Amino acid sequence: MVDVFTEIIINRPRDEVSDYAANPDNAPEWYVNIQSAEWQTPKPLAVGSKIAFKAQFLGKQLAYVYEIVEYKQKQLLVMKTADGPFPMETTYTWETVDDNSTRMTLRNRGNHAGFSKLFVPFMTFMMRRANMKDLKKIKNLLETRL
Repeated sequence: MVDVFTEIIINRPRDEVSDYAANPDNAPEWYVNIQSAEWQTPKPLAVGSKIAFKAQFLGKQLAYVYEIVEYKQKQLLVMKTADGPFPMETTYTWETVDDNSTRMTLRNRGNHAGFSKLFVPFMTFMMRRANMKDLKKIKNLLETRL
């Protein structure tokens, strides 16, 4: 089992951060490894929505579909995928720090079914590193917009 938790403070209001981060159309802009996101169900985002992502991680092309399993607008988003070599659950949370600051967390949990147990520590390290890059990128994008 892999369980990676990262967080960052973004100097923007929670509504702005959560609206941007929860919109799958924005994922290729702030996720370093995601190349595309395609809705498989009608918008807007809701429990049961499905989004197909194409990504590259550790030199491999990945294609997977996330299903939204929990969504509390401006607070929490949980999505799961059961397909691919690495079934994953991704959770975002947004918490108001003050009027212009938001704590955003990003947690990935998954089963390493397609990988050797010896590979899990490396995978955890690489995921944590990628998640921090993603959080730093969304922070930079949102803080530098007018």
